[in-house]
Amino acid sequence: MSQPLFFAHANGFPSATYGKLFAALAPQFHVAHLEQHGHDPRFPVDDNWLNLVDELLLHLEALGQPVWGVGHSLGGVLQLHAALRRPDLYRGVIMLDSPLLTLREQWGIRAAKRLGFIDRLTPAGRTLGRRERFADLASARDYFAGKALFKGFDRECFEDYLQHGLKPDGEQLRLRFDPATEIRIYRSLPHVRPIRLKRLQVPLALVRGEQSTVVFPHHGQVARRLPGGEFHRMPGGHMFPLERPLQTAELIKDQIARWQRTTETRP
Repeated sequence: MSQPLFFAHANGFPSATYGKLFAALAPQFHVAHLEQHGHDPRFPVDDNWLNLVDELLLHLEALGQPVWGVGHSLGGVLQLHAALRRPDLYRGVIMLDSPLLTLREQWGIRAAKRLGFIDRLTPAGRTLGRRERFADLASARDYFAGKALFKGFDRECFEDYLQHGLKPDGEQLRLRFDPATEIRIYRSLPHVRPIRLKRLQVPLALVRGEQSTVVFPHHGQVARRLPGGEFHRMPGGHMFPLERPLQTAELIKDQIARWQRTTETRP
């Protein structure tokens, strides 16, 4: 019988982009997910992502059983905050290149918001003015293939992004993930430490891409100080789940298997 796993995507990348990863997790896991976080008008993006966590919790509650929570970047942070608020909905959390910020970093983010230079600390500045419309799929493919962010993408994941990250708009194609929403998410990055962080009641694993410029070794130290916290590394950069989806799936399976063996041998 498949185990329930809920996946939360990175900012700007609809869940269908991770189709190859999801397929590799089956049939051991039944993967549930939202198509796009931050697009439900009932949960508008607010500071510190409080509404985004509420949105996630609503869908977890509907599943009716605890899940393995896995999230990439934005998604991993949402899973952590949700698990702190409702540990009964989780069996464990795996954060894929999601930063566990230090107190100094949180102060820096708070100051950047107040002084108006948050766009220089997050990808918001690079997102401003991004091309949103394309004449056809071929022109979109050429455009994104030239971007550094996509250079290391698995070929199938890249094609999934083109298929599911764009939508028809008249005779053109347009980005499916609303760019204004993407920018708001970056600008509202949490600057407060999650409540009861050191009293996390479920196991947590933080996985860093070895070339990541988002998660750093000192974030791993934060993870290891948590009860049941672990820190691991994977080849690749910040986008490693879409660069190495099969290897990422094996890492997720191995991590959960270790947690289950630990639970079974616990007196």
